[in-house]
Amino acid sequence: MPELGVNIDHVATVRQARRTNEPDPVWAAALAELGGADAITIHLREDRRHIQDRDLTILKETVAAKLNLEMACDAEVVDVACRVRPQQATLVPERREEVTTEGGLDILGRQDRVREVIDRLQHSGIVVSLFLDPDLAQIETAADLGADAVELHTGQFALAAVGRDQEDQLKILRRTGAKVLACGMALHAGHGLTYRNVKQVAAIEGMHELNIGHSIIARAIMVGLTEAVREMKRLVSG
Repeated sequence: MPELGVNIDHVATVRQARRTNEPDPVWAAALAELGGADAITIHLREDRRHIQDRDLTILKETVAAKLNLEMACDAEVVDVACRVRPQQATLVPERREEVTTEGGLDILGRQDRVREVIDRLQHSGIVVSLFLDPDLAQIETAADLGADAVELHTGQFALAAVGRDQEDQLKILRRTGAKVLACGMALHAGHGLTYRNVKQVAAIEGMHELNIGHSIIARAIMVGLTEAVREMKRLVSG
């Protein structure tokens, strides 16, 4: 049964729109846990556009579930992660001009830097996951670099038209997911997953963790965060 990681970045996005103290992502994390979240996911971006250092520090002290920190291989952010020590760090690509993460981290051309970051995080007792496109070469390189897990980027699956196109993308996820497991890493997935499409990804053999943010927070506006997480948890659990 896959675990559900709830990304609460968008709660902080609303707060930062007014540069005030509400809504508080720390409170949101508590409500998500009440709804059954197995992990709380946040992205500490270089430009601090939503989650702030203060949020990470307090969440590390208050979250009972696993705290998963999405982060770029930026030296300052790596320093913060090693100081706070969330249970898991997921290395992602990052561009200042993007609205959200637009693709997987390309590790083929920057293996030395990624290995350095992985080693430092693991030395601090942090489990390291890499957010990668479902590409076999990327998966093999992740294993060579010593990653603990791979989170498959499900964006192309989410964008595919229902029917043959979506099934083709699902086959790619299944094939690369099997490779992740064969390489001895944990299998995670995320990006663009919704209440309509999550069950197919959750059913992939060996799926351990799904990280979902936008769809849950969007639904929470209508039904409340605790209920929104409960509904997604039921879908993920089959």
